[in-house]
Amino acid sequence: MKTLLVSAVALIDVDGRVLLAQRPEGKSMAGLWEFPGGKVEPGETPEAALVRELNEELGIDTWSSCLAPLTFASHSYDDFHLLMPVFACRKWDGIPTPQEGQKLAWVAPNKMRDYPMPPADVPLIAMLRDLL
Repeated sequence: MKTLLVSAVALIDVDGRVLLAQRPEGKSMAGLWEFPGGKVEPGETPEAALVRELNEELGIDTWSSCLAPLTFASHSYDDFHLLMPVFACRKWDGIPTPQEGQKLAWVAPNKMRDYPMPPADVPLIAMLRDLL
């Protein structure tokens, strides 16, 4: 089974809310909500992948130094195993704006369970709720 390395971020605003993005139609797990991020390309660090993905997906700029390692998810799907380092970020330039047709929502940690998420993301909810 192939292992897929994906980097994700909990963008945390001044009110302690976390940004979730809804997977657009046409992607696997379309309609589910997730933490922004994406695949780590060969030769790229998880932090560099996030800086790139946040610019591509949300039109915001951040820096590796603003990404604090938080936890990771390790989850087997039917056709691959997902390994996902998750970072917390409270500092970026710009206003997160969907660049790929996805919906965005700022969600209080105690309301995250109201948003259906991929299986790998679900265990992260309790951790974020306890952190924030």
